Amino acid sequence: MRLVSFMLAAVLTATSPMGPVAAQTKWPEKPVRLVVGFTAGSATDVTARMFAQKFSEAWGQSVIVDNVTGNSGAIGVDKVAKAAPDGYTLMWTGNAAVTVLPALQPVPFDPLKDFAPISITLSMPSVIAVNNDLPVKTIGELIAYAKAHPGKLSYGTPGIGTPQHVAGELFCHLAGIKMEHIPYRGANFNDTLGGMVPVAIQNAGAIMPLVRDGRLRGLAVTSLKRSEDTSNLPTLDESGFKGFEAGSWFALLAPAGTPQPILDRILAESNKVLADPELLKKFAALGLQPVGSTPQQTHDTMAVDIPKWAQVVKEAGIKLGN
Repeated sequence: MRLVSFMLAAVLTATSPMGPVAAQTKWPEKPVRLVVGFTAGSATDVTARMFAQKFSEAWGQSVIVDNVTGNSGAIGVDKVAKAAPDGYTLMWTGNAAVTVLPALQPVPFDPLKDFAPISITLSMPSVIAVNNDLPVKTIGELIAYAKAHPGKLSYGTPGIGTPQHVAGELFCHLAGIKMEHIPYRGANFNDTLGGMVPVAIQNAGAIMPLVRDGRLRGLAVTSLKRSEDTSNLPTLDESGFKGFEAGSWFALLAPAGTPQPILDRILAESNKVLADPELLKKFAALGLQPVGSTPQQTHDTMAVDIPKWAQVVKEAGIKLGN
């Protein structure tokens, strides 16, 4: 996804003294809670805090990151779904909690009905990498090796139900191969470096330093287009899997029914953050790409991803307890 062209106009409208947002609301008049469904220090938490700090500076009110953890992010998401739609409780979520989790277990919220989408702010592709001793240098060679050695390959991800896990299962399904999934808690490469789990599918920000240092061999990225951080690696789309796109993204959501002027102001400020030169450097260092989608684009992305991943979860038999 690309940083959308409406950004400058939205920012100017929202920040103009006579703009429509200023004329329609005095929000915020008290601290705002930005709920994160995962622990402090996680990628979701780190990115949320970058935005929260800028929001606080712009609005003259504290924007407090509230880590409401548990049940793979579902507890935090549900808390926002049931919050008052007044703009004082917002959601910062990764895609897995709202597009993959509903296929893995019953959840007490409807991602498309219980939220007012604001923006997909940042994205990060995943990278398929292998141990240097594995005799493959391309995705095609990996597929050929897997077919020639059935039951011999395994791949590690940050955990069950993560974007990397479902991306791996989708890849295996489309390639007609089997690889055993080995879930970890977060980015863990020791077994791939040691050769016990020869394949890793991880966020680009976590794995690319090892690829650049030559400690692992990168084969492909899961985004539709190459990014600056992964420019030497082909996409899976380029490797014969047309239209393949599976990565991580972070989104701002509000409870359904939140007044439109408030949503507009949050969107405008979010786009200002995505245009901040210093933050852009920090995002790039973490392997993050600015997106800045519109509310409609955010809704449409979720509406496409939910059934897409539900099908992958069903066909692969993915369960949280596995």
